[in-house]
Amino acid sequence: MMQAPMKERCIYVAVHGGAGYHGVASEQSVKSALKRACARALWGSPLDDSSAISIVERAIAVLEDDEYLNAGYGSNLTIEGTVECDAAVMDGLSGDFGSVGAVPGLKNPIKLASALLRHSREPDPLGRIRPMTLVASGAYSFALSQGIQTVAPSEMISLRATHEWQKWKSRLDHPADGDPGSLPQDAMQDTVGAVAWDDEGNLAAGVSSGGLLLKYSGRIGEAATFGAGCWAQQSRNERSGMACSISGAGEHIMRVGLARVLGEALQSRQSDDGELDTHHVLLRILNQQFTEPLHQRGVQMPNAGVLLLTKEQGEDDEAVPRLWCAFTTESMAVAYANTTKRSPKASILRRPALTDSAVNADKSSVFITALPIHR
Repeated sequence: MMQAPMKERCIYVAVHGGAGYHGVASEQSVKSALKRACARALWGSPLDDSSAISIVERAIAVLEDDEYLNAGYGSNLTIEGTVECDAAVMDGLSGDFGSVGAVPGLKNPIKLASALLRHSREPDPLGRIRPMTLVASGAYSFALSQGIQTVAPSEMISLRATHEWQKWKSRLDHPADGDPGSLPQDAMQDTVGAVAWDDEGNLAAGVSSGGLLLKYSGRIGEAATFGAGCWAQQSRNERSGMACSISGAGEHIMRVGLARVLGEALQSRQSDDGELDTHHVLLRILNQQFTEPLHQRGVQMPNAGVLLLTKEQGEDDEAVPRLWCAFTTESMAVAYANTTKRSPKASILRRPALTDSAVNADKSSVFITALPIHR
């Protein structure tokens, strides 16, 4: 008796270009970069590793190479006029995590974060605990030892980033009437990232960032911090799980541990009754555990964006992916694709404008939407 051919398993990837403000002038360039990232992640060389971690790494590396995004080449410059990058990746199957922070002269920081994650799985000859985070010169030295591509620090600086740095450094050093003004709404403060589901049903998440414009040298943000910038987890029976990548104001996100808090909330809901209202969880976490505590600290507009991929039970008890995007900022740039569709979809999601009275009445400025990644 002939067996029916096995159904080919689908691979999914979703990427984001950050939560913040996306002007019309750069919209097409950003969307194009996001589509390229999805395509490279899914349909690269036949020799490419197809694990979820590697899919995330390939996608983010493309975003790091694009000057229109605040990661890798073209990152915001520090107060000293240099590029220092953060990046992290997490494996949902094992819970393994690797990150680098404030690292200079590295073409693709996400590749170093991934290499550190894999290094942490190897036994140490002296029984030492392998690091899951390295920063600055230590991260750079580790990159050299692993054959990760390094470049002259000046090669990471784009013309756009230089112009922005010159303008705002001058205002900081020579304020008009004693007031340097505030950074504009369209200043790139965002982070890029990716989430993936491989052909074994495993999940992974990653994040990469150049950090704040005019940040202090040595500062690290959510993209290098465990539990803040990305999170991935799976149940032991592999029938449920999640992977998320976070963007926004790093200090605000780190204070909350936003990625991990979201993962724990989703896991708790699934453990309670098996029914999962992801929209409700996102709304509660972003309002009650992110925005409200920061308002109490005097922060007027806490900024965060979430790209979330969940594994849920569909018909015939088969695991199905659900993709969500939620943010408190003006907009968030996203794209997604799967191996059954040859054309990635990209969009700049924009939150509808709210009047002050509407915001005060609702006490919520969170925009949440589901995206059809499985179709």
